[in-house]
Amino acid sequence: MAKINTKFGNEISKYGAVNFRACYNCGNCTAVCSLSTEEVSFPREMVRLSAIGFEDEIKASLKPWECYYCGECSTHCPQEANPGELMMSLRRYLTSKYDWTGLSGLLYKSLPISIIAFIITLIGVLWFAGSVGYELEKMIHFGHMFEMIAIAAVGVFILMPNVARMWYYTILKPKTKVSIAKYVKSMGELFIHMFTQKRALGCDDNQFRWFEHFVLVIGYLSLLFTTVFLNWFASPYLFVIILGYVMSAIVFVVTIDFVSSRMKRNKEVSKYTQPSDLFFVIWLFLMGLTAFLVRLFIDLDILEGNKWLYLMHLIVLVQWALIIVPFGKWTHFMYRSFAMYFAKLKEK
Repeated sequence: MAKINTKFGNEISKYGAVNFRACYNCGNCTAVCSLSTEEVSFPREMVRLSAIGFEDEIKASLKPWECYYCGECSTHCPQEANPGELMMSLRRYLTSKYDWTGLSGLLYKSLPISIIAFIITLIGVLWFAGSVGYELEKMIHFGHMFEMIAIAAVGVFILMPNVARMWYYTILKPKTKVSIAKYVKSMGELFIHMFTQKRALGCDDNQFRWFEHFVLVIGYLSLLFTTVFLNWFASPYLFVIILGYVMSAIVFVVTIDFVSSRMKRNKEVSKYTQPSDLFFVIWLFLMGLTAFLVRLFIDLDILEGNKWLYLMHLIVLVQWALIIVPFGKWTHFMYRSFAMYFAKLKEK
């Protein structure tokens, strides 16, 4: 027998859900959603499960990750139940359930706690900079080492265990039988969605937004590769330097549009923007901007007299790596990719 959590509605509201209890099951959201099929009532099924309080079924579902929030369902809802925002809130909720540390839930639900986390990392970086006498060479060396160590540590100790918990909730606990061969054969689905997010192309009138996301993902991953593995700030090679400039510029330019859209709230997808949404796009914008300026100051040979610029970049980098990547909206990129992979495994 399915267990009903009578307090689930109140819980999901803390993650941003708005007025979803107003749904009277008319089916308009399913009728307009391009992801809906004869077999799948999308997104109405998740609205009903949330209203009733079937928490276990929601944790076992991959449907919230299949939604790319085009906003059509909310636009055509006669009750203004905002099913699109509910799906977004369910993604935040599921992220908190996958996270073994419990920090994702705290940061999503509490703006003061998020601000405190940013302040703590800020103080930590300033303390480190003071301990090395604000020597630029040592700060840059530390920044490079930090990136490499943070990527490995966050991946091994936080992200991988969280994906394992996601696998447990969606595959193992529901007792889905999957052969080893199918795990291997379906692996391509993971990488295709991770690099292309191609499921978004299934949404009507979502092609430009998909293209922006695609360019941003490629730009971000390329900038990460350039700064971490090619050591962009210390590289003497022209190709590496130009590549870094181009990638940081791409991240900077594309995120301007995302930040502007979130601030204006003139689209359904940004109507109920949460702090975590803003943190993600603003810090990604700052990453691209400060990285671009640091390299420019290096090439102009004026960084030594403007150490504050690298210090600002280091602060943004540490906050990004320790807060947003493991516990913020960045994880949606990873969980959505694995969701498509797991959905392929569940196909009969």
